[in-house]
Amino acid sequence: MADTSARILRLLSLLQARIDWSGPELAERLGVSARTLRRDVETLRELGYPVEAIKGPGGGYRLGAHGKLPPLVLDDDQAIAIALALQTAPATVTGIDDAVTRALSTLRQVMPARLRAASEAFEVTSLRNYWEFSAPPIDVATLQAVGSAIRTGRTLRFDYATDAASDSRGPAAGEPGFRPPLEVEPHHLVVWAGRWYLVARDRARQTWQTYRVDRVRPRASTGVPFTPQPRTRDDLTRLVVQNPDRGDTPGRWQCVGTATLHRPAEVVARWAPGGSVVTPIDSDHSRLTIGGWS
Repeated sequence: MADTSARILRLLSLLQARIDWSGPELAERLGVSARTLRRDVETLRELGYPVEAIKGPGGGYRLGAHGKLPPLVLDDDQAIAIALALQTAPATVTGIDDAVTRALSTLRQVMPARLRAASEAFEVTSLRNYWEFSAPPIDVATLQAVGSAIRTGRTLRFDYATDAASDSRGPAAGEPGFRPPLEVEPHHLVVWAGRWYLVARDRARQTWQTYRVDRVRPRASTGVPFTPQPRTRDDLTRLVVQNPDRGDTPGRWQCVGTATLHRPAEVVARWAPGGSVVTPIDSDHSRLTIGGWS
């Protein structure tokens, strides 16, 4: 029974992670037969979760948008992890400070008393340092537009700021300082070395490109559907970490210096402060550009 309960929670987690799944894909992820999957889906429906069937070859399932869902179910480790993550997340997205506070409060309200007490034992005061202020902030509306395009599999049209326009936050989209509108097939949002990147396929050139999200100004129109092409973790590392054409620039410090380090870029990026630039040289060396007030 314990194995069945854990599997059903895993099924629910998978259904919440994507818009829809094919039946064979879900069965493979859960390590069960198609018949067992159908039984588990029926169990979720009996518990009040609106799981909808998708017609087509092989069939599939999605979690419906309507219907009252049962209370939030988290184990001890999950509850503590979320509470800590909300309190210590890097402040690289603007306009969500109040939302983070409300989310933590809401989470604690639906926790059992025992878990609520445990999460409140981890009251964390996160102080910003000078480095964080030099990291380029991301507007939450931009993240929502990019994330929605990725989730729905639709092309994204946006103006892309040049170095000067991005760093000064001067002209608005469509004014001098921006490249002509681009149209791409967005696939992944990647956070690396304090910056957000969009990995996308350029429709005009049919090549994979990496864009800094802080320089993206989405257009309002909805793009056309496209077929996503899965990228592996190695693909994303090559397109972001090992890409010298990311368009990174150091923060706007009074003094900037560069050093060559006998460490891979992936290692340096783990401790490099926001606003710095980590550039791979080879598998064992990287270049760190960093700034300061004096």
